[in-house]
Amino acid sequence: MSRVWTGGHATPVLCAGVSSESDHVVATGAEAGELTLWSHDGSPVSKLHLSADDDVTCVAFSPSTPGVLYASHGRTVSVLDTRNLKEPVTELADVGEEEINWLCVNESGALLAAADDSGAVRVVDLQLEKVIRTLRKHDNICSSVTFRPHRPQSVVSAGLDMQVMLWNLPKVRPLWTYGLQDTQAEDAHPQRAGQMFNPPLAHCVDVASCGNVFACAAEDGFIHLLRVSEDSRLRERGTFKAHSQGASQAHFISFLSHPYWLATGGNDGLVALWDLGEDALVANERKRKSRKKKPKAKAKAVSQVQGSDQTQKQQMSGEEAEAGSASSSSGTTKPKLSFNHGEKVNWVCPAVLKGKPSLLVTDQSSSPSVYSLDEL
Repeated sequence: MSRVWTGGHATPVLCAGVSSESDHVVATGAEAGELTLWSHDGSPVSKLHLSADDDVTCVAFSPSTPGVLYASHGRTVSVLDTRNLKEPVTELADVGEEEINWLCVNESGALLAAADDSGAVRVVDLQLEKVIRTLRKHDNICSSVTFRPHRPQSVVSAGLDMQVMLWNLPKVRPLWTYGLQDTQAEDAHPQRAGQMFNPPLAHCVDVASCGNVFACAAEDGFIHLLRVSEDSRLRERGTFKAHSQGASQAHFISFLSHPYWLATGGNDGLVALWDLGEDALVANERKRKSRKKKPKAKAKAVSQVQGSDQTQKQQMSGEEAEAGSASSSSGTTKPKLSFNHGEKVNWVCPAVLKGKPSLLVTDQSSSPSVYSLDEL
């Protein structure tokens, strides 16, 4: 059963975010420019009307300054102080070339990335309050963007052109581009008679706390998983069927037993929690990390030189084996926990509320819902 938070909005709630402060202030954005702050028990704390014409499409708290909140509406990003929500601290105008769909702030709190309808990702220096980089490669709407943990200059984007791209900010071209339609064609998932073909338009991309495992929710109902190496090369990819209709949300959860729990939401009204810890792709990342942590054995300089060529060959063959067996698809992946929300899901926000692990879910209604994860 879910708890419903009421009294915060008069229009459908589109997005949600949670502060890392101890009181876990929650922010939600809705149609017609509505923004609401909530206490962690579900009581509206304060409200603000940001725009008469534009919806609040995304909210993002600063990781370094949890009281600072960024909210996108139209092409503008409002910078807000959650302690005094009477008006924005400042407005970052024309951050988006067209309507902004997604915001993300890097761990240092210095940079903000905004994905918009033009297909561009624009990066803002928050101290200078100006756009310092425009990443333009998507051929359609850029629906989602996120910074990689521990890599403040590395950005992952996804769009309705069915592409996932990895960027290094000093450069204006992506390090690599991966087409989700390639996965769909290679895996050739059979469809039932009369079932409509849904292309894998990418709606949401997220990165696990290790920084090397990506999850992308797509219109084909699949979650597409990607793993990169330490030098950011794409090593493996996999898929699993998560929803009977389009998957709109995929977010890793950092506060459970390990960092590879994933929460998803879809147009089928399902909210699900997946344990990817035993997934082959994630297992390879864990093995890589465990090898990295092992102390190096002491050896004589001569033996090190003699063994260096053989070691390099072994490492290369291991990498080639990974790349060669990069495709994996699981038809047996089952959710550890699922909720029939009953409405098309707009946003899923993992949060610790009143000391309990929870999922905040928004839909076409004006009231967010909260599901407990205590069963895990």
